[in-house]
Amino acid sequence: MSEKKMTLEEAIKQKLASKKQAQANGNASMKGSNQTKNMKSQVSKKTNNQRRRMGV
Repeated sequence: MSEKKMTLEEAIKQKLASKKQAQANGNASMKGSNQTKNMKSQVSKKTNNQRRRMGV
């Protein structure tokens, strides 16, 4: 155990660097592990017709 322990800051920097690398590679290495859903535009959201249903 000749190398010293990695600090939290170093670990975060290394993780961030690997994320940037994966993003540059088109997320080939992070396939499906941490992907978020694509945002949908809110224009396509259905209008609330509760008043019409209630007959007000």
